[in-house]
Amino acid sequence: MSLILLLLGLVLLVFGGDMLVRSASALAVRLGVSRLVIGLTVVAFGTSAPELAATLASSLRGAPDIGVGNVLGSNIANVGLILGLGAVIVAIPSNASFLRRDVPVALFAMALLYPMALDGRLGRIDGLVLLVLLGGYLTFLMKRDSNAIAKEVGDPDVSPMWRRLGGAMVGLAMLVAGADAVVRGAVEIATLLGVSERVIGLTLVAFGTSLPELASTLAAAARRQGDMILGNIAGSNIFNVLAVLGVSAGATVIPVDASAIALDLAVAIAFSVALLPVMAIRGNLGRVAGLVLLLGYVAYVALLFTPTGA
Repeated sequence: MSLILLLLGLVLLVFGGDMLVRSASALAVRLGVSRLVIGLTVVAFGTSAPELAATLASSLRGAPDIGVGNVLGSNIANVGLILGLGAVIVAIPSNASFLRRDVPVALFAMALLYPMALDGRLGRIDGLVLLVLLGGYLTFLMKRDSNAIAKEVGDPDVSPMWRRLGGAMVGLAMLVAGADAVVRGAVEIATLLGVSERVIGLTLVAFGTSLPELASTLAAAARRQGDMILGNIAGSNIFNVLAVLGVSAGATVIPVDASAIALDLAVAIAFSVALLPVMAIRGNLGRVAGLVLLLGYVAYVALLFTPTGA
């Protein structure tokens, strides 16, 4: 029953996030909001909606290890599992903005978490700092890459506004219900398996909340759209830290053990750092490198489920 609860929650998170972002994007178009602003806010934030819902719910329910583990685990899965799998399917060409801007920003955001956690918590001031950094990053993107980051949301929407508003509310309700189910199921599974909530957050919950990124990456790989894959991964990793933890820490103080997350932060940073020389020197992320990323991710997950890792 715990596993069913977890899986049901993950399904609600994925479909709820998709319904929310589609309905909110169409509603914003009807209200005259530019596609650029929609892409930078509704769509970008929507891809991190499952992570946000799960992290916020776990923090409010007194299971912060699941929430923080979800964010770090999602970032590790995004590079090791999802980007690695995408590269195995099709070689991904290097992108200057990805190497010089997006990866360094993601690395800085993750590295910032360790000194923030030294006092044993992520408080409201920490959350505010993360959100301010997110605002600065989005403002920079607006000024520098407005054409590149504008996201299309499909043909002009002609459906009634009440339908789109209702869709957004249903999507939000699914996120709330899914997050609650995921947290309850994850806590019960951790207890049954005798592993920590941190490990469940880093693996099962992180994989489930990363399903939207996995689906979009596989679709982009099939179309050989390397830039879309890189933008999806980098944007998700940045939003997971700055937006998800920023909002969650702003809503409630999150207890964090700096020594406990040190290894996971190091792994997340190491995966991203490894991309820089490979893509800069070779000019792409090829199948061999993708396979190495996948094997590295599998090894990390296996380590987590050893007595020492758990």
